[in-house]
Amino acid sequence: MEEFFKLKENGTNVSTEILAGTTTFFAMSYIIFVNPAMLAQTGIPWGGVFLATIFAATIGTLIMALFANVPYALAPGMGLNAFFTYTVVFGLGFTWQQALAMVFICGVVNIIITVTKIRKAIIKAIPLSIQHAIGGGIGIYIAYIGIKNAGLINFTSDPGTYIVAESGTVIADASAVPALVSLNSAPVLLAIIGFILTIVLLILNVKGAILLGIVGTTLIGIPMGVVDISQIGTTSGIEQSFAELGITFGAAFGPDGIQSLFSDPAKIPLVLITIFSFSLSDTFDTIGTFIGTGRKTGIFTAEDEKAMDENPGFKSKMDRALFADSIATSMGAILGTSNTTTFIESAAGIGAGGRTGLTSLVTSILFLACVLIAPIAGIVPAQATAPALVIVGIMMLSSFTEIKWDDFEEAVPAFFAALFMTFSYNISYGIATGFIFYILVKVCKKEAEEVHPILYVSAVLFILNFILLARM
Repeated sequence: MEEFFKLKENGTNVSTEILAGTTTFFAMSYIIFVNPAMLAQTGIPWGGVFLATIFAATIGTLIMALFANVPYALAPGMGLNAFFTYTVVFGLGFTWQQALAMVFICGVVNIIITVTKIRKAIIKAIPLSIQHAIGGGIGIYIAYIGIKNAGLINFTSDPGTYIVAESGTVIADASAVPALVSLNSAPVLLAIIGFILTIVLLILNVKGAILLGIVGTTLIGIPMGVVDISQIGTTSGIEQSFAELGITFGAAFGPDGIQSLFSDPAKIPLVLITIFSFSLSDTFDTIGTFIGTGRKTGIFTAEDEKAMDENPGFKSKMDRALFADSIATSMGAILGTSNTTTFIESAAGIGAGGRTGLTSLVTSILFLACVLIAPIAGIVPAQATAPALVIVGIMMLSSFTEIKWDDFEEAVPAFFAALFMTFSYNISYGIATGFIFYILVKVCKKEAEEVHPILYVSAVLFILNFILLARM
């Protein structure tokens, strides 16, 4: 174990890695229920997506653990599954099988740009100020997710909620204004208790404070009526789920999937645009996660980046991590789910001390166990995992200290990169905004030649993507 994962070299030990892996699992375990609930709206059998979600998370995270030896977990990504459901299927009229086919192709594209070092080149082209802004911005983003999941914010109409009319038209109310909810319900009070408990444990330097906070809050939620333990031990429906997995598995390659995807010449441009949108969001979400969480903690170091340049193949951690992430999307599509990607909630485990692939190995094992113990994992409420996300967000805000905020030229792109991640609820959109304003600043200063060509290409692609999505 020590020799394979190089625990001492990375300043960690087995117990810390196990705690970290368990923390990451609980922070993202909601996906095994949320993802099927969302994708099933397209007609995909719920049980099939349920198991596809578990197996995609297990396989993707296992590859990250054993091949890359970094503490990141993968699962079907939130945001990308919403795009799959509400834009690709409901909005554009593709079948769920065709949408899976496009996700598979997106994965192949990501593999190609990873093997050809394009992804690595993108990372190295990002200015340091924006890299620090991405780290701090992800901190805000994670904290916002935690506060929102805790139920502490109320919206007149949640901007992340889509209403689908009978005609299939997707309607979204963008006039929502967030406000603090009334502190008079059991779930809200449990969230507050969870925040207090987790913060106190951290201040007292209790080992495993984040995980203990999750477990403690869950136990407190039982007598409060927020946690329902009646479902523990219920395993009915597993057989049906495996039967439905037979429907989703390989559906991307069937007559209703890739075999019909390019049959209509008039729709081929739309198909290509949709694949491009999948790939762009997936690529920059992953890059943002790695930069935002890996640099600050030392998981990805300057020496590691130097190794990316000096050694061919997959000799560095970053190379291997990017490759592990890229193959997970296609594997998930084969199983029957939307883009499998590196989860930002991995930051919870990293915040608990996770530094190697042993953290990911533990997370993958726990995901696989959910095939049988899904009801147990399902009793952990969002109010219990929300404090962990907020605490990790606080830790990541220190990246902002590396930015020269008194230098307006550096502050402007950093500000937009950081804040738009939260305001748009999308990491890649925040990165896009930072790129665009960085280029604007450099052009205005007549320093356009200092901008890496990759940033120009990326900014143009993002702008094109925004225009195309606006026309859909």
